[in-house]
Amino acid sequence: MARQRFASVWHALEDTAAEAANMAARSELMIALRSKIESWKVSQTEAARRLGLTQPRLNDLMRGRIDKFSLDALINLARPAGLKVRLQIREAA
Repeated sequence: MARQRFASVWHALEDTAAEAANMAARSELMIALRSKIESWKVSQTEAARRLGLTQPRLNDLMRGRIDKFSLDALINLARPAGLKVRLQIREAA
């Protein structure tokens, strides 16, 4: 079996480059949100209230259940979390 190299773990797991890019963006946003929420040092109930989520939904976010969140949903959570999302567009390599 020949060894393969991939640009990222998402490129290895996903069928298309577009799906890999979407997953990479979702992953990066989830990590930033989780870090911000943890910095608040509040209960999940309070963090969920701040973000306008249910506690079980926040738990999905904190546990990294990426399949449960669209990129849109994560972008919409950034503002109440005090984060600013900026899209960078450039030529493909």
